Amino acid sequence: MQSEQLNQICQQHHAVLLGTEGGAIRVAVAGAPSTELVQALAFASNQRADIESWSRQRLEKYVQDKHETPAFDEGKNAAVELVSHALERAVTRRASDIHLEPNESGGHIRLRVDGVLQPLTRFSSEICTAAVARLKILGNLDIAERRLPQDGQFDTEIHGEKLSLRLSTLPCRAGEKAVLRLLRQQTRPLDPEALGMEPAALKTFLATLAKPQGLILVTGPTGSGKTLTLYSALNTLNRPGVNIACVEDPIEIPLVGLTQTQIHPKAGLSFQVVLRALLRQDPDIIMVGEIRDKETAEIALNAAQTGHLVLSTLHTQSTVETLTRLEQMGIARWQIACALKLIIAQRLVRRLCSHCRQPAPDRLTLPQTLSPQPVSHWHAVGCERCYGGYYDRLALFELMPINATLRQAILAGETAHTLEQLCRQQGIQTLLESGINAVRQGLTTVHELWRVLGVPHEEN
Repeated sequence: MQSEQLNQICQQHHAVLLGTEGGAIRVAVAGAPSTELVQALAFASNQRADIESWSRQRLEKYVQDKHETPAFDEGKNAAVELVSHALERAVTRRASDIHLEPNESGGHIRLRVDGVLQPLTRFSSEICTAAVARLKILGNLDIAERRLPQDGQFDTEIHGEKLSLRLSTLPCRAGEKAVLRLLRQQTRPLDPEALGMEPAALKTFLATLAKPQGLILVTGPTGSGKTLTLYSALNTLNRPGVNIACVEDPIEIPLVGLTQTQIHPKAGLSFQVVLRALLRQDPDIIMVGEIRDKETAEIALNAAQTGHLVLSTLHTQSTVETLTRLEQMGIARWQIACALKLIIAQRLVRRLCSHCRQPAPDRLTLPQTLSPQPVSHWHAVGCERCYGGYYDRLALFELMPINATLRQAILAGETAHTLEQLCRQQGIQTLLESGINAVRQGLTTVHELWRVLGVPHEEN
């Protein structure tokens, strides 16, 4: 009974009970222990508490190894226990997504940690079907409908942390697959200086945010950190003297001082409808969660030309490709050139574990355009504190400020290749070059860089 009580106290204070030895209890905590934890342990046990200060990585890995997947029997609560276990492990491992996948021999769960799927557990087909039904109930979906995809959302609390989860189900060959996206309370500081931009890029970003009007686009695939970049900008701009209005799908980070509206397509509340309404709300700054079509793009560009600072995202692979994508949407080049102030392309790569990384004995030869000289690099090894040699992620950035030269080139209808050459002439650092700098500094590996950005080829 006392052991359960001690475990509960440790969970409340994000600590781990290691055991009881020689009349003392051993506890591990990330960083310095709080006074409340020490007092609670002393009150509950009447024993001396030996508290060890561990790194966050070591504590996380210990919890993962200690609570490795239990065996789920065919009991009536097996599906409920499986879903609870998956949610707890997802929070412990900082996962962004949970994949529940059926197959011919049963089912399994994988967690996306730092952008890569990691296996969690396997179970029978019966439990898999029941677990999907359990998730549908939580997401207020139709449990009888197994032929069509469904989307839902629900909130829960794990170890004192409030979570919002987006649920998607999809019929497949062996049954139904369910994927949960975890929208967690933001723990990273919403500060542009904490994004990891190099000094020159950060200076450009802050200078553009200080402009009274224009369009700033943050681009990249899903899961590349665009949301954090946008909210860091909004947090910087959030002052009592300005009116900031946002239209999102969904609202991922609630911020005091902002008007945040979530779209509801089934009710007719689309991005376009909300945007038109926002323009009648006397805004100074507008944030559009994503530009998905020509109509949304035109409203955003018009707002940027009529005295508003507009921030939004677009799913493109590079800064130059963003210009091409807007043109493909049917946006006139003169509109793009007049309204656009800055394009940011970004990616997330896994960060090397600083405890076990090892310098490579050889130097890496890259295409001349990337690095004329061979580059020193590091190997991922793997230890008790990390996942295969990596822990957490870092962002790579490519910033294209639309200056007079580029604006004229856009108006003249220059090709993407010509625009890329102009960017190079002006010293704009590409995503690959940003990644190579990270490799040189031992922050990531070249293999991780190629995984995210693709292998470069020597230009002719």
